[in-house]
Amino acid sequence: QVQLVESGGGLVQPGGSLRLSCAASGSISSINAMGWYRQAPGKQREWVAHFTSGGSTNYADSVKGRFTISRDNAKNTLYLQMNSLKPEDTAVYYCNADISSYIGYRSYNYWGQGTQVTVSS
Repeated sequence: QVQLVESGGGLVQPGGSLRLSCAASGSISSINAMGWYRQAPGKQREWVAHFTSGGSTNYADSVKGRFTISRDNAKNTLYLQMNSLKPEDTAVYYCNADISSYIGYRSYNYWGQGTQVTVSS
């Protein structure tokens, strides 16, 4: 059983910063692609940023230059540093990962439960 648990969300004023964390636990042999998505009220879930299986990073244009994705492989933890936050960044942020539980086995896609980020004055 694999779990992804996000934390670090909250209420912040425009221009402020937050750091989200996503800890993966359970039976983990390898973590491949890992990233962040968000879903604002009344909108579809959208991709924010991710690490590819090769270790490179990609960002949505809407967050490029403001958000930074990083990971601690030893802790199986993914981070999202969010700076210069705007009201339109308000959403539930979800962690997503492709994880293989056993060596040589295929990977499966997992989602966390989400953490609320609200940007408002």
